[in-house]
Amino acid sequence: MSNVLFDRIALIGIGLIGSSIARDIKKHGLAGEVVISSRSADTLKRAQELELGDRYVSSAADAVKGADLVVVSVPVGASAAVAAEIAGSLKQGAIVTDVGSTKASVIAQMQPHMPDYVHFIPGHPIAGTERSGPDAGFSGLFSGRWCILTPLEGTDPAALQALKDFWMALGSKIDEMDPLHHDKVLAIVSHLPQIIAYNIVGTADDLETVTESEVIKYSASGFRDFTRLAASDPTMWRDVCLHNKDAILEMLARFSEDLAYLQRAIRWGEGDKLFELFTRTRAIRRLIIEAGQDVDTPDFGRHLRDEKK
Repeated sequence: MSNVLFDRIALIGIGLIGSSIARDIKKHGLAGEVVISSRSADTLKRAQELELGDRYVSSAADAVKGADLVVVSVPVGASAAVAAEIAGSLKQGAIVTDVGSTKASVIAQMQPHMPDYVHFIPGHPIAGTERSGPDAGFSGLFSGRWCILTPLEGTDPAALQALKDFWMALGSKIDEMDPLHHDKVLAIVSHLPQIIAYNIVGTADDLETVTESEVIKYSASGFRDFTRLAASDPTMWRDVCLHNKDAILEMLARFSEDLAYLQRAIRWGEGDKLFELFTRTRAIRRLIIEAGQDVDTPDFGRHLRDEKK
């Protein structure tokens, strides 16, 4: 029995997310043909060396010709340019989606360029690592992870279901959200932690009383785990900050207030307040594990990974 969901899929951008999608499409036989486009000649060449698709073109407009599904996997700040480039080449009835971490901005950038005869359905798979580029992708990245779709008013139900079927074939669980609500949720669970990680690692780098060699030597403590986030693609996270500005600033303000509360508790030796906070936050970790969004292994499972090598 054939698993083909779309005769032709065009992947615009072939970094971590795009290349992981490509690998899963190939593994599960979800497309008759996969066309890959990247503005970087080196990236496109590497994608071809990895045999991630069937055809490779530098022009996004050429890539989407005849495609039944178009997946845009570029930094969110490039969404408008990509939409403008592909608009005139889209097939009637094509589904156009994206994987961006901000939704209101992507919709504002892309929707004005989308022809009436295509189905534009924004999306965001909640999956990833700190690595980037076509080599960073792997099959199974989306397995058991959530993919949030933010369909616009009047979206065709059949097109929406077809996109849901695609993500479920990649192993994702599906949810739907209003774009602005999505942006607020992601600001607290993704964007704020990322910003804090960049800031903490930057603070350590700026310290004059602690040497860089000491920071690296003793990083087996919590600092090491912040460096994983801080190693993420700077272009992508620059664009996220600029394109989810309002929600991020709101969450930063809340965080700053809570940090001031914590600072006062430490200053005045209020151990009961510290204990109450630290107890309450442990419960969140347990709930994340129970929800299947992480594993309950010591040291984030690093020792298990080391043993497998």
